[in-house]
Amino acid sequence: MDKELFEKGLEARKATLGEEYVQKNLDAADEFNRPFQEAMTEWCWGFGWTDATIDPKTRSMMNLAMIGALGKMHEWEIHCRGALRNGVSKEEIRSIIHVIAIYCGVPQSLECFRIARKVLEEEGLL
Repeated sequence: MDKELFEKGLEARKATLGEEYVQKNLDAADEFNRPFQEAMTEWCWGFGWTDATIDPKTRSMMNLAMIGALGKMHEWEIHCRGALRNGVSKEEIRSIIHVIAIYCGVPQSLECFRIARKVLEEEGLL
C-alpha cells in the first residue's frame, strides 16, 4: 500500500462522504474486507479523487450520472450527500436526473428523484 496516496485518499473520502460515515466503514472493516477498504481508499479516492484535473464538484456530478445509470441506489444516496458537500446545487442534481431519464429511462430517474428528495429533505433543502 502507498501510505501517502492512502492518506490523501482518506482526506478526500472524508471531505466528500463525511468523516463519520467513512470512519464507521473503516472501523467495521475486518480481515475479510479491510484490504478492499484500504485499496479503495488509496486507488479510488487517493488516485482518482485527488487528481486536480477535475474539481470535486464536477467529479461529484459525473459520479451521480454514472452511479444513477448503473442503478446502484445505495451508493447514489451516499454520493448525493457528497455532491451537496462538494457544492452541487439542488437544481444541478435535478438536471443530472433529467439526463439519467433521457439515457437510462424514466423508471431509473424516478428512483433517483425519490432518493434525492429524501436527501434534500434531510439536509433541509426542500
